[in-house]
Amino acid sequence: MLDLTGKNALVTGIANNRSIAWGIAQQLHKAGANLGITYLPDEKGRQEKKVRELVEPLNPSLFVPCNVQDDAQIQGTFDAIRQTWDKIDILIHCLAFAGKDELTGDFSNTSREGFTRALDISSYSLVSLAAAAKPLMTQGGSIVTLTYLGGVRVIPNYNVMGIAKAALEMNVRYLAAELGPQNVRVNGISAGPIRTLASSAVGGILDMIHHVEEMAPLRRTVTQTEVGNTAAFLCSDLSSGITGQIIYVDSGYCIMGM
Repeated sequence: MLDLTGKNALVTGIANNRSIAWGIAQQLHKAGANLGITYLPDEKGRQEKKVRELVEPLNPSLFVPCNVQDDAQIQGTFDAIRQTWDKIDILIHCLAFAGKDELTGDFSNTSREGFTRALDISSYSLVSLAAAAKPLMTQGGSIVTLTYLGGVRVIPNYNVMGIAKAALEMNVRYLAAELGPQNVRVNGISAGPIRTLASSAVGGILDMIHHVEEMAPLRRTVTQTEVGNTAAFLCSDLSSGITGQIIYVDSGYCIMGM
């Protein structure tokens, strides 16, 4: 029943085969979506090469650079999209970053620069990408972002990223209210801790994962595929009545009091 055939889906945030964005891209492809992939450009082109080789089996019709800290590059990305697609049905936002110094120790030691950078990349980027995608979402659609429990509860060492995720979750609600009249739904997935390139910067991440495995009702953490399945559901007509929500995919850990 879950069929995304004929849907154009733009996926951001794939860094390697451990990325949650990679799990989402795979499940969207499996459901029949036509994929567009963005990558973070670097001077030597290493990231482009790595991501291009990884996503090749998914046969994306678009492969474009996008540095969300550069408004001109965001505009260039969507100009390139317009040349290939007449519409966007799905936007997947899997972008987050904070410096390693901001993800350990006392939260009050967060630098102004680190705070601004984390909020810019991890939260504001959803707003900027949604604004760029809005004119192309002419037949309705779905926007999905990734958040984490640290946006609503204090998680050791998550620090400024918790602030960024809290802002991101409010972005979901404000965007859902704005875009609802054009039948665009906006939701977030709060995934349990997964060992990824991004999460490896958080101090004590392995202890966090082991704690979830011990305390979550399912006695395990989740996989990229499970998050991808939920994203595919949220992008499909099966979730047509759901918007402005944060869906927890964390083996039930969020319900526990410890």
